[in-house]
Amino acid sequence: MGFDQYHEPPEELPARTRTFARLCASLTEEAEAIGWYEQRLAVEQDPEALAVMRNAQTEEFKHFAMDLEFLLRRTPVWREIARGILFQEGDIVEAGEEAEEGAGLGGSGGGGQPGSLGIGSLKGAGL
Repeated sequence: MGFDQYHEPPEELPARTRTFARLCASLTEEAEAIGWYEQRLAVEQDPEALAVMRNAQTEEFKHFAMDLEFLLRRTPVWREIARGILFQEGDIVEAGEEAEEGAGLGGSGGGGQPGSLGIGSLKGAGL
């Protein structure tokens, strides 16, 4: 029995990778729910309904943050990059490039790192 969250046969994946995939799927679902509540809040006129939906959206914020923290704790390079971007002042893209470089990945994807697909190394290749 396959699930959409897997791109490889689940039975071939180690348990840690399956757990990681589940939390990635959960993170996506929480982000979608946050967006749905944002739309509902934008059009709802009933104050009591608004209060209920705001409370529900707040729960989704918490769930999203918990999922993200779980994933960051298990992926040190992701955590290091996130530290350089989250809660920083200034240009977000610039902070992202600096965080990538600070993690030893170079800018735009980290081509050349062991295990890298080299996608980032195409930057500036004139393609």
